[in-house]
Amino acid sequence: MSTFRSLYRHGFARVAACTVPVRLADPQHNVERIVALASHCAKEGAVLAVFPEMCLSGYAIDDLRQQDALLDGVVNALKLLADRSRDWSSVVIVGAPLVQRGRLFNCAVVLHRGKVLGVVPKTYLPNYREFYDSRHFISGAGIIQETIRLGEQTVPFGTDLLFEADDLPDFTLGIEICEDLWVPSPPSTAMAMAGATVIGNPSASTITIGKSEDRHLLCRAQSQRALCAYVYAAAGAGESTTDVAWDGQVSIYEAGRLLGESARFPKTAQVTFADIDLDLLRQERMRMGSFHDCARAQEQRSWRRIAVTLAPPQRDLGFQRDVPRFPFVPENEARLDQDCYEAWTIQVRALTQRLETSGVERAVIGVSGGLDSTLALLVAARAADEMGWDRNRIHAYTMPGFATGSMSLSLAHELMKALGVEAHELDIRPTAMQMLETIEHPFAAGEAVHDVTFENVQAGLRTDFLFRLANQCNGIVIGTGDLSELALGWCTYGVGDQMSHYNVNAGMPKTLIQHLIRWLAQQQNLGPGIAPVLERIVSAEITPELVPADDKGVQKTEEKIGPYPLQDFNLYYTLRYGFRPDKILFLALQAWEDKDRGIWPAHYPQDRRVAYDAPEIKRWLTLFIKRFFGFSQFKRSAMPNGPKLSSGGSLSPRGEWRAPSDGTAAAWLAELETLEF
Repeated sequence: MSTFRSLYRHGFARVAACTVPVRLADPQHNVERIVALASHCAKEGAVLAVFPEMCLSGYAIDDLRQQDALLDGVVNALKLLADRSRDWSSVVIVGAPLVQRGRLFNCAVVLHRGKVLGVVPKTYLPNYREFYDSRHFISGAGIIQETIRLGEQTVPFGTDLLFEADDLPDFTLGIEICEDLWVPSPPSTAMAMAGATVIGNPSASTITIGKSEDRHLLCRAQSQRALCAYVYAAAGAGESTTDVAWDGQVSIYEAGRLLGESARFPKTAQVTFADIDLDLLRQERMRMGSFHDCARAQEQRSWRRIAVTLAPPQRDLGFQRDVPRFPFVPENEARLDQDCYEAWTIQVRALTQRLETSGVERAVIGVSGGLDSTLALLVAARAADEMGWDRNRIHAYTMPGFATGSMSLSLAHELMKALGVEAHELDIRPTAMQMLETIEHPFAAGEAVHDVTFENVQAGLRTDFLFRLANQCNGIVIGTGDLSELALGWCTYGVGDQMSHYNVNAGMPKTLIQHLIRWLAQQQNLGPGIAPVLERIVSAEITPELVPADDKGVQKTEEKIGPYPLQDFNLYYTLRYGFRPDKILFLALQAWEDKDRGIWPAHYPQDRRVAYDAPEIKRWLTLFIKRFFGFSQFKRSAMPNGPKLSSGGSLSPRGEWRAPSDGTAAAWLAELETLEF
């Protein structure tokens, strides 16, 4: 049976953040609650379950922490928990007060399959406002290479413990407790630099107005700074409310991204699952050389690495992680608004800088009535405004060819008129026909031959005209081709749409362009009457209009190179994270296989498909790999300047993507060919 749909095959690990109602100073009652929830976590396939600080005894028990009867009860509860854990795949972290050499420590106890793997004492003890941990506990700072006796087991004890899975690559667990996260230099920073990819934090943080936001800020920042997953579990129901209150906040972060959280102030046990991406964390660290420079610059510590065999389930467990269909386009409206503003402003300021420093008097641009040239023209118009230019210094040319449709030609003219730029129509057909005749192309003799030569004669002439027009008016040519087209090599090389003096769209994926133009239409600050034109452009079919329409209709770009939503998805995970093909396919299935999942953009027709099955996704991924790795790099190696826009990446050979022009796609295709799902 294929294991393709198992999350563990693709570098993910399911983790759980848990909180349970406690009964104060009643370890036997509390451990039964913990066993019930931990058993559920194991059944759900989690390899880690983090419970709150002091959850075996309760945190808010004041001087009862030092009572022998209670402390003996905690040890007995740990024995029971260890026994019950024999069949669980989950590593379980619970909080407990434990005595070591006559001193009391606030500890995180790590258990797995019938054994206590280790005990980590809390390093930083809060002793301010409502907290007075130092009244009862000793700090774990500096405690290394020690052991502690728990029943019949002698186990590692100290702040130098990391727990490494020997059968789940890149799963290394570090633990810090509550206040440890709030200090200027959290212990998890050193753990991460020593290789920990997952940090568990058993916490008993009290709740006051606004404190939840502070916790989220800390967890998010630490997960991003340390490039790790951060599993946070706070105490809730049952803790004493004599003078404080508790909200049971649990959350899971990964490299700055919130993967999951539970409702706060629960009355019952709560668990939040998330499938963290260990590959992503490894890739991020591998690329960020400064992360490892920082590790080398720090004082070297000695770590005890405790091996653990997780034996995670290999069946299909579902997927506890949101996979956006449009990774370049946030689903949150406020974030989308911010992204559109920033992308637009970057483009405008970048072009303004280039126009000012080049000393030219004009900007020249070809306008087709399609998405890319529309956005580039909008950028040019706004740049002119900011420089104090009259918009007639933007020379815009629509250049109909053999397949130009009346709708796109009309949209081009309406757009140029609405923006108030200097508008021209330049018919390239006579010149194209002369070139076709000169090279003795069959089309010139009356044959309906619409091959790549026929297409590129038109594309090349348009750019050739623009360059000569720019020479004539002391201007520069503004490029219109986007990031998606560059990735797929969907552009004519040399004197074609691959070339310009400056390309404002070079960092802009097609799926974001569609949203950005719609956003600009809603802003209504580019000129009177512009919004309806932009709405019509966004809604139109994407076509290069290089081959005349036939009985099948107009030439459709996505029939040749695949749906842009899918190909932008493939591009994001290839460029941003360097994922292998089978992982990208797995993620694409999570995002696209279910037609009811995710948000479908409003600009697509209602009758369009909203789901793709596995063979179709694999087909377009195969095409993407062939084009991206196989025969498109030479075009990118010679691409003109243009601004990087998205954290999803850039394909500039002078920026973050440097690859040989004569590379091959063999390694990626070989993996795809063997996939069974």
